[in-house]
Amino acid sequence: MQLKHLRNSSIDFIRWDKCILESLHPLSYAFSWYLDIVSPGWEALISEDYEYVMPLPAKSKFKIPYLVQPILTQQLGIFSKLEINESTVEEFIKEIPYYSYELNLNEKNFHSKAFIYPNYLLNLNKSYEKIASQYSKNTQRNIDKATKLNLIIKENISVEEFLTFYYFVDKKFLSVQKPVLEQLIVKGISEKSITLYGVLSNQNNLIATLCLLHSTNRLTYLLPVSNAEGKSSSAMFFLIDFLIKEESGKDTFFDFEGSGIEGIARFYKGFGAKNQPYYILKRFRPAFLIKK
Repeated sequence: MQLKHLRNSSIDFIRWDKCILESLHPLSYAFSWYLDIVSPGWEALISEDYEYVMPLPAKSKFKIPYLVQPILTQQLGIFSKLEINESTVEEFIKEIPYYSYELNLNEKNFHSKAFIYPNYLLNLNKSYEKIASQYSKNTQRNIDKATKLNLIIKENISVEEFLTFYYFVDKKFLSVQKPVLEQLIVKGISEKSITLYGVLSNQNNLIATLCLLHSTNRLTYLLPVSNAEGKSSSAMFFLIDFLIKEESGKDTFFDFEGSGIEGIARFYKGFGAKNQPYYILKRFRPAFLIKK
């Protein structure tokens, strides 16, 4: 396979987005509008006629270029409407023009030398009743608890409302710069790829929010956050159950963006989600490149 390394200015974004949309794994993270925000100046490896494409999230430090997985982007890797086998993955890896990289490949990009990370998906192609019958007892108990508290779901809360709540609740989220997140959400809403949800208490106070990312056949649990009352009220159990009810019976997956932390994984599995791993490839990076 003949591959080309393209700088950002040389990428045909119309053909790029067409390839992602028609691929076997059309993740929102890989569309040009998303990459433009989370990895400005991103580059690419492409095959002839954009049949296979791979984004290269390039950065540099002390004028040394390297590749690192962008924020809010669980998986990238190779995309195509054709099957991708390990030899195809190896061809692309060999053509990466930078010595140092840490890349999250998608679930269709198996590589025997990659690290395997969990990701939890719930297939929504059955009726709500059938999906809900697979909830764990703990999950159903939390949903019942939230229902008795008369919580309220609010769709399309404002960007300002979401960001204010998001950054107020937990300071760890400061690692995602507010201008970047705001730009991503505003653009995502305009692309009909992001919806903001809020959960209100029976006193009409915002106690939980979710930034939900949509692609062709996937709803991604991108940015969930609950305050103390939201956690004690099981607000996120309530919201996820609401979304499952709304989207059940469709050829769609609910993507929890899995975690290796057992308590979080148990929360996802409590809704019946199954582990569909993705792959991470790393090549040595000098220590001064590790801090992003």
